[in-house]
Formats: sequence, C-alpha cells, structure tokens
Amino acid sequence: MFSQPSWKRRLQPTLVPALVFVVVALMLTIVTRQLLTLQEESRHTQDVKDTLASITALMQEGENGMRGFLLTGDDGFLKPYNTASHGIGPALDRLQSLIGDNPVQRDNVARLRPVVLERMSQMTRAVGYYQPGRTLPVPIGSGPETHAHAREIIAAMMGEEDRILGERRRSVGRIATYLQLLAYGTLFIVMTVAIFALYRSQRQREELETAQKALRASNAKLSAEIGEREKVEDQLRQVQKMEAIGQLTGGIAHDFNNMLAVIIGALNIMQRRIDKGDMNVKEFMKAAMDGAMRGGALTQRLLAFARKQVLEPRALDVNKLVSGMSDLLRRTLGAMVRTEVVLAGGLWRVFVDAHQLETVILNLVVNARDAMPEGGKLTIETANAHLDEGYVGRHTDVPPGQYVLLCVSDTGTGMSPEVLQKAFDPFFTTKSAGRGTGLGLSQVYGFVRQSGGHVKIYSEPGHGATVKIYLPRHHGPAEESVVAQTSGALPHAKDGEIVLVVEDEEAVRALTSEGLRDLGYEVLAAGGGADALKLLDQNPKIALLFTDIVMPEINGRQLADEAKKRRPDLKVLYTTGYTRNAIVHNGTLDPGVRLLGKPFTLERLSRIVRDVLDGK
Repeated sequence: MFSQPSWKRRLQPTLVPALVFVVVALMLTIVTRQLLTLQEESRHTQDVKDTLASITALMQEGENGMRGFLLTGDDGFLKPYNTASHGIGPALDRLQSLIGDNPVQRDNVARLRPVVLERMSQMTRAVGYYQPGRTLPVPIGSGPETHAHAREIIAAMMGEEDRILGERRRSVGRIATYLQLLAYGTLFIVMTVAIFALYRSQRQREELETAQKALRASNAKLSAEIGEREKVEDQLRQVQKMEAIGQLTGGIAHDFNNMLAVIIGALNIMQRRIDKGDMNVKEFMKAAMDGAMRGGALTQRLLAFARKQVLEPRALDVNKLVSGMSDLLRRTLGAMVRTEVVLAGGLWRVFVDAHQLETVILNLVVNARDAMPEGGKLTIETANAHLDEGYVGRHTDVPPGQYVLLCVSDTGTGMSPEVLQKAFDPFFTTKSAGRGTGLGLSQVYGFVRQSGGHVKIYSEPGHGATVKIYLPRHHGPAEESVVAQTSGALPHAKDGEIVLVVEDEEAVRALTSEGLRDLGYEVLAAGGGADALKLLDQNPKIALLFTDIVMPEINGRQLADEAKKRRPDLKVLYTTGYTRNAIVHNGTLDPGVRLLGKPFTLERLSRIVRDVLDGK
C-alpha cells in the first residue's frame, strides 16, 4: 500500500475533476428529470384540453342535431344528437380521471358535470316533445343559458391548464440558467486544473528525462559489463567445447588406431606368409576380424551415446530377458563375484530393443565386475515403479508416470562425486589403460534416453554403486521380441533364389556379392538405383532386393518403393552404416522394415537374408 504522503499526492490531482463531475452529473440528472416531467405535464395538459374540446364539440353537435330535427322533423338530424347523447358521459368520466391530482380542476369538473348533464337532459325532453303536425313553438326553456354556463367553465379549466404548464416551463428555464452558470464555472475550474496539470506534467517530464538519462547511462555501463562477461563466458565455453571435442576425438583416434594397427598388422603378416606359400594364417585372420568387429562396435557405441542408433523396439518382458542371460552373466563375472537376481512378480512390459537392452545389462555387469577386483556381490533387481511429480521436479529430463525399474548394484570401490558427475561422458574412464574405452556408460545413457527412459547412478567411495534404469511401461499388445541365439551352420540359399545387390561403394558391393554367392545365391549387382530398376525389369525371378540406403540420386528407400510398385511380391532388405530418416523415424525403424547395419559378418548376412526370404 501507499504511504500517507504518497497517497495524498496521488489523490489530489483527481479530487477537483471528480467533484466537478459529480456536481455536473447531479445537475444534469435534475434537469433531465424536470424536462421529462415537463414533457409529461405538457402531454397531460394536452389530453385535458383535448377532452374539454371533445365535450364542447359533443354539446354543439347535440344542439345542432336537436334544432334540425325540431325544425324539419327529419330523423337524419338525430344521428349527431345520438352521438352526443351517448359520448358526453364517457368524456366527462375521462376528464374526471385526468384532473384527479389538481383540486382546482376537480372543483371545476364538479361544477361542469351537472351543467352539461342538465343541458343534455333539456335536449332530450325537447326531442321527446316533438310530434308530427304540431305547430306549437319548441319549448327550449333555459337551454342557451345552460350551454353558455358550460362553455364558461370549460374556458376556465383550459386557462388553469395553461397556467400550470407555464409555471413548469418557467421552473425548467430557471434550472437551465443555473446549469449554464454551473457549466461556465466548471469550464473555468477544468481549465485551471488543466493548466495546473500541464505544469505538473512538464515538471514530471523534466524529472523523467533526467531519470532516463541516468538510466541510459547505467544501462550502457551494465551492457558493457555484460558484453565483457559474455566474451569471457564464450571463451570459457569454447575452451570447454574444444576440451570435450579433444577428449572425444582423442579417444576415437586412440581406439581406432589400435584397431587399425591390429587389422593392418595382421593383413601384412598374412600377405607375407601367403607370398611364401605358408597358408597357416588363421590366427592372423581372426585378429584382423576381431579388430574390425571392435571398430564396428565402437561406431555403434558412439551412435548410442548420440542417440542416433537404429532401434527395433518390441514388447518385452524384462524378467525373461534377465533370466535368459543368467549363464552369460555368470561367465562374464567369474567365480569371485556372487550374483543375486531378484525379479518382481507381475512385472509390466516395456517397449524397447531387446538386443540393445541386453548390451546395456552386459555393460553394467562388466563395469561392476571391474569395480570389484577382489570379488564381491552383484545384484540385479526388477520392479514396477511410479515416478511422481516430486521426483520429476528434481529430474527435469523425465516425465511422470509408470516405469519398469532395472537396477544393477555392486559392492565395489564406488565413485567419488567428481567421478559420478562425469560418468556418462564419452571416453571418460577411471580404468587403467587397455581395460576400457569409456563408452560403456555413455552407451547406456544414450540407449535409455532414446527409449524414452531415465537412468540414475547412486554411489559413494568404498560403498559400491547402484545404477537404476527406468523404462516406460508398455500398454500395447503382449507380443514380444526374443533375443535370437545363433549357433550351428550358416543358412544357405534355396534353388533358384536370386538376390539383387545395390551398393554405390564398389568394394563393398563386390565383397557382399561374393559372400552371397558363397552362400549359394545367384547374385546380380548394381551401383545405383537406375541400373537396379533395369535389372529388376529384365529379371522377374529376383526374390530379394538388398540395397544400401545412402546413395546418390536415388536413395535406397526411394528405390525400394519404386521396385515394390513394379513387383509387389519383392522382398526388401536394407543396409547402411548410418541413416537419419529414410527408414528411421524418432530413432525407430519404420514398421515392416528390415535393416542390416554395417559392418556385418557373413554369419549375420546369411541369417537375416534367410529370415527375410522366409518371411520371418
């Protein structure tokens, strides 16, 4: 609220105009009411005068009709007489009702009514006296005097009405004069207040300009300080960005160089031995293959961290997935780590990529094992969970709702707050050289966030660590994906099956075609979409289109759509090293799409080609 002096200062400029407004409004109300009353009085006076004139006219019509009938004996003269005889009574009653509020006029009506009725009675007797053939004079009696007396009374009543109306008009005129004087006075006051307000406004404008100059000076100084601060912050952000990029590129370069060193070294030794005729190169072939596969896995982890990996989500029971991994987990942990699995009953389903979730669990298990070099206990738990508004308020990256909780805990060395803050950063690791890339937890984070979930780490030095993964509850159908277990011989082609390979990279096209031929397929190859469509038209027995997605001119999705128009029964399998949105939307494969990511092994190629051709 305002203080008393401030309140008074704010009120004073409006007090006089408000008072003037109230007075003017009051006077206008009075004058308006007087004018309305005058209008009503004028109408009332006119009604009284009209009624008096009507009475006078009726009496005159009666006189004329009576005299004409008595002189001529013609019944036609009785019509105005009859009109006057029947109308004079209602006219007197109406006059009585109109002047009921005026005592002078009430007395006049009291005098007028017997006179008029007496005259009408005289005319009635005269009409009744008449007989055909009678020549005696008509007994008029005192009729003319009665008629004249009635006219005198009517004239007096009209004069009274004119007097009342004149007084009312003079009263309104006086009020209008007062209002005119008030208007002049109000105009004077308003002009005085306006001059005073103009003076105050000028003073305030000068004060405001002074204040604005001071404010502009302060703003200029503040803007300069903010500019300097932003420059410093930009420099700091640039340093941090370059440090992060340096760490990322350094980690990638380090790991890829190691893998390339293995691959190149193994291939060099293989080439030298083969040149010498020594075919004992299986060990070096395996080393080169392992290096290449590690490079592919590193690429997938980077895509997972960036949330750019392609997911194939299905409805999944996490309990079944964890139970199916029990043997693999025991082999991974070794004999020094005890394992406890606590699976919740009635666990909700989730909608995630089963293969990627399996990889996430393995990453967490490997991290837990490495944090317990002297052995310990690993616990895997599942539960139904609800993240409420309170939890969401502290973690803005997750919406409230129902989730399935997957929790992995260990009794290892734990993490300090500084380490915990950087745990999800790519290539950040506390492990010794050669024992980790620093991409495990970043891959976990990227997959969970891409799946619409939330991940949180709780840890203290010396007290182990707990990683909690929250995946959104799935309310859809109960169909679920099962992680395929591959074993046994590679599936081969059936008789007459033809595969059309479309790949713009010549080396990849040649190796892919050769691999499929080794599996027994007849292979046709094209370096682009136009050539592929020509081959498709020339060879109606082509059973499968195996096409790269990222190609110049026509991408793989466009090629497949056009091919399906020509051959609706054609099976399609896509391959790519990375794609943004041709067959992937929101990180998920479009429905009905099958994808084989690069790099791939001959085993993976053989199985997915067979599955697509068999409609699995």
